[in-house]
Amino acid sequence: GVSHVLTLVLQELSLLYKKDVNGVGMLYDLLRSRWLQALLKIYECLQHYLGKRPAPVTLQARALNREVVELLREAPQSGEIKELRRLLRAPHYKAALLSAHDTVAQKDFEPTLPPLPDNIPENEEAMRIVCLVKNNQPLGATIKRHEITGDITVARVIHGGLADRSGLLYAGDKLVEVNGVPVEGLEPEQVINIL
Repeated sequence: GVSHVLTLVLQELSLLYKKDVNGVGMLYDLLRSRWLQALLKIYECLQHYLGKRPAPVTLQARALNREVVELLREAPQSGEIKELRRLLRAPHYKAALLSAHDTVAQKDFEPTLPPLPDNIPENEEAMRIVCLVKNNQPLGATIKRHEITGDITVARVIHGGLADRSGLLYAGDKLVEVNGVPVEGLEPEQVINIL
């Protein structure tokens, strides 16, 4: 994938880095940066997900079922056709299975990000919105109040935890909002309850 290509490029650049050929050092540092590594990790995860994501063949299985039953009614009647028509007309098949299929097929289960807030300070160096779906698992990070600024920050990212695997949170990151709730002025314990 992309990470493998980046690793190969970094190996080639490391040879030129030692010789400091035409700004290779700056390029090498850029390609080794944490944010680029995290971005590539996200890209690869999305590509993997998009490649494996199953899509329903039809959104209207009940309508297709009715059409097949009508076609079978006009076909020469054999024992197999009668049995198939009986199965396709059964209430538990039509009402439960096909209805559930159509309901699920028409829903969008993609996570949605909240809109960007209108009041983003102009003097901020960089701000990023991170969306982590926990699914009843711990975040895998600890938070603390910064001694000088009073901001709530990520104190530690636990190796192998959700935050670490996502590559989206780093020790020292400032938390501005959690699940749509501003955290300014809150105690770390209150923020943990929101998480």
